[in-house]
Amino acid sequence: MEKGQNMTSEMSNKDAGRECCNQSKIEERLFKLEDIVSFDPSAGKKTIFYETGCMAGAVWCLEPGQKVPNHSHSTSDDIWICVQGTGTFYPGFGEKIEITKGDIIFSEKGQQHGMVNTGDERFIFVGVAGPIPMDYIAHDDL
Repeated sequence: MEKGQNMTSEMSNKDAGRECCNQSKIEERLFKLEDIVSFDPSAGKKTIFYETGCMAGAVWCLEPGQKVPNHSHSTSDDIWICVQGTGTFYPGFGEKIEITKGDIIFSEKGQQHGMVNTGDERFIFVGVAGPIPMDYIAHDDL
């Protein structure tokens, strides 16, 4: 994502960029949401907690009114799992779906998707995407 697109992003302290393997220790496979959640008062925040050559996992934290701009990925699928709050998901320009804790959203490669925290409380969702590397194609704003 390019600078100035109303999102901040950081890597967690877990080892990122590992190749796909089946030999991971359990402490490398278990993540605590409370250790990853981080908000930025100026923009929605994405924290990548795991990344391999195959996939990436991230926690997105949005204060009320903050958003993930409408975008797509040409070669990657994206799954978003809402764990706290209420938001509006945009599966394509002009469409919208209200989501809340426990809802799971799937976007195939090429499908537009974006999110806005439309509630009065903090909004948290977990994203899992692959394959990696993953491009970012911006679309008309929400």
